[in-house]
Amino acid sequence: MPRMQVMDAVVKVMEDEGVEVAFGVPGAAILPLYKALSKSSQIRHYSVRHEEGGTHAADGYTRATGKIGINIGTSGPAGTNMITGLYTCMADSIPQICITGQAPTNVLHKEAFQAVDIVEIAKPVTKWAVQVKEPAQLVWTFREAFRVAREGRPGPVLIDLPLDVTKSDLEVDFDPERGGPLHFEKPEPRPNAIRQAVEMILEAERPILMPGGGVIIAEAAEELMELAEYLQVPVSPTYMGKGAINEDHELYAGIVGLQTQQRYANQLFLESDLVVGIGNRWAERHTGDLETYRGDRKFVHIDIDPRQIGRVFPPDLAVVSDAKLALEAMLQTARDMTPQREPGAWVERVGELRSTLLRKTDFDDSPVKPQRAYQEMNEFFDEDAIMVTAIGLYQIFGGQFQKTYKPRHYLCCGQAGPLGWEVPACIGVKLGRPDNLVVGIVGDYSFQFLMEEVAVAVQYKVPYVLVMLNNAYMGLIRQGELNYDMNFAVDIAYEGPNSEYGIDNVMVMEAMGALGRRVWRPEEIQDALAWAVQASEEQRVPALVEIMCERETNAAMGLSIDKINEYEPILDGSQELAGQIVGGVPERD
Repeated sequence: MPRMQVMDAVVKVMEDEGVEVAFGVPGAAILPLYKALSKSSQIRHYSVRHEEGGTHAADGYTRATGKIGINIGTSGPAGTNMITGLYTCMADSIPQICITGQAPTNVLHKEAFQAVDIVEIAKPVTKWAVQVKEPAQLVWTFREAFRVAREGRPGPVLIDLPLDVTKSDLEVDFDPERGGPLHFEKPEPRPNAIRQAVEMILEAERPILMPGGGVIIAEAAEELMELAEYLQVPVSPTYMGKGAINEDHELYAGIVGLQTQQRYANQLFLESDLVVGIGNRWAERHTGDLETYRGDRKFVHIDIDPRQIGRVFPPDLAVVSDAKLALEAMLQTARDMTPQREPGAWVERVGELRSTLLRKTDFDDSPVKPQRAYQEMNEFFDEDAIMVTAIGLYQIFGGQFQKTYKPRHYLCCGQAGPLGWEVPACIGVKLGRPDNLVVGIVGDYSFQFLMEEVAVAVQYKVPYVLVMLNNAYMGLIRQGELNYDMNFAVDIAYEGPNSEYGIDNVMVMEAMGALGRRVWRPEEIQDALAWAVQASEEQRVPALVEIMCERETNAAMGLSIDKINEYEPILDGSQELAGQIVGGVPERD
């Protein structure tokens, strides 16, 4: 068996585990790993501007590809800067490995320079946080890290490397062709539980399948749709399950919730009598008031993590299983129990409400209403475009209006919601899916948090499009004086691109070597998008389209799914019905 330096063996492990891309910020305490990486021709390293940005770039890479993202940093603040990204991955079940340098082991107890106990800090937001104490433990630790990140409910791992451990002259016997990645089992469902679940679907009059992010992670969208089409059951994905079903499919029942929701979806849910959740969490922004949400309907909950089942409320039937294996088993059981079903009254009801409880989007206002901005984007971008977005009103509008057609084509930091996530995440997405158009939807405030990562994309020639919905939450600076009068803010927000009161986002992009264009009227949007796509690809840099949006527009939201405040008209052809919807769901005839 060949012998090699132990850090060279660590890099070989990473290559053997399928690592092709790594993000990071080099520093003294992690240089032995970088030295070993410099000998590798397979792993491409991208130096980011901030360690948090590195975690989000690796996160985007993983969400787009399913491969484990890697982020590297030195000791001390490098690790603490990664905590937000680790939390984001932990919250959304995204496998990632963060590697930090550390002061030598013999000074860790002496408050040495940058000797922070990053393992203890990271434990609450990782599946495993470990410090390697001996050089001989390095190879096994990295192998185990990849297994832990992938096994069960996926998530992040942090490996802390003291400098004296990584500088060791230890040579190890290592052959990457022997051994390979560590094996782990995916839990299979119990046949009796699967049979009960199918029986409940067959007995229900108005069942719904509700796939969450776990279906996307398990690559189980195809199995989901085979089951839905065989039994003719409508599909209502959670927000993190967007893309599990093509939103033009006749069985698409919309997204239920308090914020990222469709009106017809909430109405269909309230009429349902059985909900089968697969890989979802019953999050509070989805359920709202539990008494209303649960009602008289029954629930089946299928999840790979037994700790998720019953966490919010006890289901009528619990199934611990990998989502793909569960759906495969349900389809086979359904075929054994019943012939393929034809669409019935419940499927017809889906079509009826989808064609009546629609929100108006074709506003001609200037500044632009966000609804119109999403209408223009839906018309312009095709089903292969990968949309990346983060947190705030633009996430809520995106959940309500952005159409999605394929898995891993709508990416969002759902539970944690760090501002600015989408800017570096787009870099990882584009590196992982270079043949797809990548579009980041960003707010004017969110953009300020990690906009420096645009310079990374410029440096490495990573093209993508940013669409900013600027509703003037930034831009309150008047010659060095902050003015908190919102009426004043509204008055000055739209004075033009050279206003002394605003932050010129186009100028910021151009200062970093990227591109930008600002639009004020809805009829300008598609031409600007076409320019951004072409210019970004030709010059191999990000391009921003900044849409100046109406500041006062409110997104439809509420405290329970039967009482959503609708601020804009409903497209149903009936003013009487529209009036009933405001503040509540219309009664069914």
